[in-house]
Amino acid sequence: MADLLETAKNAGSFNTLIKAVEAAELVDTLKAPGPMTVFAPTDEAFAKLPEGTLDALLQDIPKLKKIVAYHVAFGDVRSDDLAQINEAETVEGSVIAVENANGIKLNEANVVKMDILADNGVIHIIDAVLMPAMVAGH
Repeated sequence: MADLLETAKNAGSFNTLIKAVEAAELVDTLKAPGPMTVFAPTDEAFAKLPEGTLDALLQDIPKLKKIVAYHVAFGDVRSDDLAQINEAETVEGSVIAVENANGIKLNEANVVKMDILADNGVIHIIDAVLMPAMVAGH
């Protein structure tokens, strides 16, 4: 099996996320033995950000690194695990709220596809970019 980064590249719908991972120098994190869980926004999710946001983040590597790390959780968190928890701790250090009412939501993002397996973890596709509180407040 491919690692998390190769799996995301092979999917073809995470080009912006991969660009952000590379710019934030987190490639080694996603190639590490893991296991890790990636909450992966699609290119369409990044396109929903206000105009200029992505370009600004690509110029602000410390902030970009926090945002990208906020999309990665420690451990192999599968769909059945997500259905039983109400928060997930991220590599960034803060937690993502997990809601299980009508499908699974992470903060304000909907999980649109789950359990894409890689040899060092799992990817869940989400429809919005997650922002850690300390970044969103700026």
